[in-house]
Amino acid sequence: MSDIQRTVQALTENHFSNYPYIPVRERRLPSPESMVEVIGCLRSVIFPGYYGNPLVNEDSLVYHIGIGVEKSFHLLSQQIYDAMNFQPDAKESDAPKLREKAKGITCRFLSTLPKIKRLMSSDVKAIFNNDPAAKSYGEVIFCYPAIKAITNYRIAHELYILKVPLIPRIITELAHTETGIDIHPGAQIGEYFGIDHGTGIVIGQTSVIGNHVTLYQGVTLGSRNFTYDSEGHPVDLPRHPIIEDRVTVFSNSSILGRITIGAGTIIGGNIWLTHSVPPNSRILQTKALRTDLTDGAGI
Repeated sequence: MSDIQRTVQALTENHFSNYPYIPVRERRLPSPESMVEVIGCLRSVIFPGYYGNPLVNEDSLVYHIGIGVEKSFHLLSQQIYDAMNFQPDAKESDAPKLREKAKGITCRFLSTLPKIKRLMSSDVKAIFNNDPAAKSYGEVIFCYPAIKAITNYRIAHELYILKVPLIPRIITELAHTETGIDIHPGAQIGEYFGIDHGTGIVIGQTSVIGNHVTLYQGVTLGSRNFTYDSEGHPVDLPRHPIIEDRVTVFSNSSILGRITIGAGTIIGGNIWLTHSVPPNSRILQTKALRTDLTDGAGI
């Protein structure tokens, strides 16, 4: 037996009993590649001219949006069907009903696109108004990774509300890969949401963020600990922060646990926060210790 044959044998021995997480049914998983295409279509509907066909004017707007919505329906309904059909409790006989259900869910999702567009417009304005380096709304839409991440999140969140399996996480993880910004689709985020720079931001599943909130790079809205069931599995309970309106969190700060950050609060950089703070607070580090080094003296 050759080395390659021995490797194949080792990989296949007891495959089904030892590796139950590996798909063994003849059913398609959702396709991340297809979801990239779906997101491209939806971005072109929300921001026509910036994504998709760049030659959009007042006369052709209805045509371009119509094409984007129609294409999104066909692509997304197939992916939702694949996600539902792959669930452990799905039966082969359920396939026709699942396909119709997927189409219905897709239609309900597409009806939320005007709301998503309105929210994204507020996010663009928030980022533009908070960044003197931005010269136009168009620059924010076209160049800023935050817009891509927030768009994916807002799309994924509506699908999450509709209880679509797998797809919302695929969408937000695509944005995570593309931008370095990790927003769970279950998080609740209000309007005029601003992200500056953004790399390394993490927003956990049960986070609640109000209106006019700005986060800088490296901010974590995370959990502090978990509650476990009798079998040792973590229980899905609210465990991430509540950030009220008009809060700014500067770079590399970690806000952990089900705590509330009161409205109008400013949290400085590199803060580790595990307790609630009242409205209009200022949470800052103490000043750094200054030491003068002379004659080659080191630390």
